[in-house]
Amino acid sequence: MRTSVNLDTKSLPKDEADKLHELVDKAGFFNLPASFPVPKRGADYFQYRLTVEMDGRKHTVEVSDPEVPASLRPLLQSLMAYARK
Repeated sequence: MRTSVNLDTKSLPKDEADKLHELVDKAGFFNLPASFPVPKRGADYFQYRLTVEMDGRKHTVEVSDPEVPASLRPLLQSLMAYARK
C-alpha cells in the first residue's frame, strides 16, 4: 500500500502552513539523518520517505515505523492526515 501527499504551504490557509512549518522546526528535520537503520526483526513495518523543501533547503528522510524519532512523529501524523483527505 502506497500513500503520498505533496503539499505547497503557499496554497494552504496561513494557520495550517504555520503549523506545518512549526512541526518541521520542532522535529529538527534538516538535522535528521537521511536514513535510519532498518529494524532487524519484523516485516510489516510502515516505511516513510519525507522530503521537505523550505527556505532554499531540501532534505529527505527515510525511516521505518519503529525507528521514527519522537520529535518527527507529530509532523508525520500531520502529513498522514493530509494524505487521507
